[in-house]
Amino acid sequence: MSNTPISQEGALSGDDVALSTAQGKVSQDKINKALWAACDTFRGTISADTYKDFILTMLFLKYISDVWQDHYDKYKEEYGDEPELIEEMMKNERFVLPQSASFYTLWERRHEPGNGERIDQALHAIEEANGTKLKDAGKSVFQDITFNTDKLGEEKQKNTILRHLLEDFAKPELNLKPSRVGTLDVIGNAYEYMIKNFAASGGQKAGEFYTPPEVSDLIAELLDPQPGDTICDPACGSASLLMKCGAKVRKNHDSKQYALYGQEAIGSTWSLAKMNMFLHGEDNHKVEWGDTIRNPKLLDKEGNLMLFDIVTANPPFSLDKWGHDEAEHDKFSRFRRGIPPKTKGDYAFILHMIETLKPKAGRMGVVVPHGVLFRGSSEGKIRQKLIEENLLDAVIGLPEKLFYGTGIPAAILIFNKNKQDDSVLFIDASREFKSGKNQNQLTSDNIGKIVSTYRRVRSSNAPEIELSSPVCYAEEFSEQQNGVVVDKYAYIASADEIKENDYNLNIPRYVDTFEEEEEIDLESVRKERKQLKAQLAELETEMDKYLKELGYGS
Repeated sequence: MSNTPISQEGALSGDDVALSTAQGKVSQDKINKALWAACDTFRGTISADTYKDFILTMLFLKYISDVWQDHYDKYKEEYGDEPELIEEMMKNERFVLPQSASFYTLWERRHEPGNGERIDQALHAIEEANGTKLKDAGKSVFQDITFNTDKLGEEKQKNTILRHLLEDFAKPELNLKPSRVGTLDVIGNAYEYMIKNFAASGGQKAGEFYTPPEVSDLIAELLDPQPGDTICDPACGSASLLMKCGAKVRKNHDSKQYALYGQEAIGSTWSLAKMNMFLHGEDNHKVEWGDTIRNPKLLDKEGNLMLFDIVTANPPFSLDKWGHDEAEHDKFSRFRRGIPPKTKGDYAFILHMIETLKPKAGRMGVVVPHGVLFRGSSEGKIRQKLIEENLLDAVIGLPEKLFYGTGIPAAILIFNKNKQDDSVLFIDASREFKSGKNQNQLTSDNIGKIVSTYRRVRSSNAPEIELSSPVCYAEEFSEQQNGVVVDKYAYIASADEIKENDYNLNIPRYVDTFEEEEEIDLESVRKERKQLKAQLAELETEMDKYLKELGYGS
């Protein structure tokens, strides 16, 4: 079968508005609005948490079809009307798109019966044509998704719904050719948008908290991945945080010498992570499907946990039923420092991540709810062990309402297997954000201030971050074991000081944000009061005069 794309000119015939080549760059906002409008096709038929996957899968299909078509058009412009030569050139593309599987082919046949079956066949053909790129350990990326499902109603209704869906994605706003989209992370950004807007069953947000791009940027900057690093996210979601770390290596070192590893418990989300990796050209990756705590899949040849240079994650906050009953007999000894509470799995993820760090080299960044910093009982004992082993490097408090699905403030914990002293850096960035109606946002300056402060203390060779407002650092703080780094913002605490605080890591214990009230000049207040009393007396006298003139006086 030929892999030559259907001609754009042919596709346009019959419905110019559908596949119009809109001029100029498209904004993410316009893409999001078009996606949201496409959801109207499903509303009232199936639940939002189900049709989210249909929308995102169709987005994937449309995007790779547009990338393929864009490259084909460029070759056609260069080599003229020589389809055989162009077809040979297209064989060098990093993925294969059979003609029968192109979005445009499906769109052309949208009025025919069998839309659901044709879309499923197209997805299967793409999967088969690309070898292992869209498979992992026998599991197909599209295994959990079928468009030919009775959930969409009987055959005639289903065909109509899917025809509308194809027409929605053929609108000019969803022309996703690279020449138009530019460097936008279309899939990743759209996913975040969908999660934010869709409430899953039971009023939850798909049971997870997804990492905003600004937080991913911050963590990637703090961990500073280097060429040759192995990078792992054991709760990877759509893999956006993983890919941000990879992007830092490419940007800062002009290198693709790194490897990405991940594991994700939810099948449809795992599928999205695989699609996301595929679209971004991250071929050097391994993303497994399964429960990281109960059944870690990233193992070496001996069946032990793989070790990584960088481990990072935004695990589900305070996960209930995380696997407490099996933890005591964990064959990897991940919980030898203590078993986390039955109904709060935060430290289960933290301990797993620490266990997968390379000795003397590994570094780690994890997003946690604030309770992790101060809750007692078994969590307090685990904190003590982590401090005594000198693993904790920094505690960074973030503003509230940063994460989709929760308004509570979070913190980032940085761990390092190669610390130079036993101190812990505390940063209180909770008051530094751009306010939004439903969600707050970290600005580039907010991120820059955190990273600059961290690097000043921990990474003397790291490049400085340019800020619009310079940070005022305390004099000679680097020579101190503990003390103020930035007034009301950052503090270095020694292990002894943390011990004195009973291993409580609550940030206000270390960073003093108290603002002294301005002194009141009592003499000035007294004078002002006298003046007001005099003015009031004058007004009352004048009012009495007017009342008498009107005949109301005594």
